[in-house]
Amino acid sequence: MRIVIAGGHGQIGLRLTQALIERGDAVVSLVRSASQILDVTDLGATVAMLDLEQDDAAEIAHALKDADAVVFAAGAGPGSTIARKDTVDRAGAVLLADACEIAGVRRYLLVSSMGVDSVRGGKTPDGADETFVAYLRAKAAAESDLVARDTLDLTILRPGRLTDETGTGKVTLAESVERGDVTRDDVAVTIGEILHVPGTEGKTLELIGGDVRIDDAVYRIANPS
Repeated sequence: MRIVIAGGHGQIGLRLTQALIERGDAVVSLVRSASQILDVTDLGATVAMLDLEQDDAAEIAHALKDADAVVFAAGAGPGSTIARKDTVDRAGAVLLADACEIAGVRRYLLVSSMGVDSVRGGKTPDGADETFVAYLRAKAAAESDLVARDTLDLTILRPGRLTDETGTGKVTLAESVERGDVTRDDVAVTIGEILHVPGTEGKTLELIGGDVRIDDAVYRIANPS
């Protein structure tokens, strides 16, 4: 497969690039800065320098040529402003979807977050930091925009709290799971598996660490008994 990753230099993006390359996929990584190029090309990916906050859908569509799938793994990141939660986590995901429509790419995986339902309808979770609430609202808005499009074969993946521990290769993956942690390694491998298994389209899935092998967990989602 030829897969384009928005946020290719991010913590999940780099891990995902490595996981996909190891599967034999061709990866195009969207990065914002020349200083990020070597980190990506050293893994075997091709780089397209694009900025989701500055470039338009037509420019991004050029990087999607011949792509089988795209992954939105970009994010404003820790310490960013509330405004950038919207311009990256919401508007960036929407812009990538617009580019997909121009390029004729249907398969789209959105990395979202557990907790987005807690802010729908204007709700505010008790005790939540305002920046985190803005992040969840941006993710919720991105989900709503993408779900409404009939031009996308969409999977939404909502990981739990992300950690940098070494991946276990085992997860809990379902439409709804209890809150918990998951390693970035395991998120990346799960994304790669989802993209390669038919029947995962049209699903919103939550992901935490668990005791089921990732390939088995994804197979069960695609082939419910």
